[in-house]
Amino acid sequence: MSEPIKLIAERAESRYNRSMPKPGSIILLLLLGAASSVGAQALAGHDDNQSWNDVQLTIPLAHKVDFVTQLTLRFGKDISRLNEQRIGVGLAFKPAQHWTLLGGYQYIYARNALGHFRREDRFDVRAIVKYPLKGFGFTHRSVLEYRFRRVVNSWTYRAAFTIDHKFKWVPQSKLFLTDEVFRDSLIERFSRNRFSVGMNKVLTKLLSVDIYYLRQSDGLARPGNLNVIGTSWKIHL
Repeated sequence: MSEPIKLIAERAESRYNRSMPKPGSIILLLLLGAASSVGAQALAGHDDNQSWNDVQLTIPLAHKVDFVTQLTLRFGKDISRLNEQRIGVGLAFKPAQHWTLLGGYQYIYARNALGHFRREDRFDVRAIVKYPLKGFGFTHRSVLEYRFRRVVNSWTYRAAFTIDHKFKWVPQSKLFLTDEVFRDSLIERFSRNRFSVGMNKVLTKLLSVDIYYLRQSDGLARPGNLNVIGTSWKIHL
């Protein structure tokens, strides 16, 4: 091969070698691609089975005024780990026979979509109307919450409607159905629905418990579609 042609061939081979990724680079790219794929699958997890458990204490302070505090523990990832802790305090006012107004604060320590715990401070006001009719109880609850979070603050409106009826086969108990919808100020539309069915049982003069199944449907949260078995213990002094 003549010298000019040999020189051109060597230069072309050198440029080709520089343009081709090294084996180590290829392996690194494959590892990064696999890691991003696993991360995307973790973030995309939309369904979960959970257990929610509340203990609520009500202490009368004055005529038609109660102090209310509640502790909540929620377990997720198929009930294998603690996902959320809450503690709340508030005051309940009863201006009329069928009306209750509440104002309160909740401290929330919960996992985000990446599995990291984050703090949230939440203030809310609630209006509850209960009315009995022909052996059934009808309850409407409206809640307005302001959420202080690390990333962005927002308002949430929640509206729930409950029907209950005495369960004659179990003394001092009743069955209930509840449907609740959520509207968040960040997305400006109703994006979450919770439907629950359960039983309330009066155990003593001061203690009762709710045992329920809840189905949450949410197209945005991760996880958003939940199957929940829950208990709510209520102590009224």
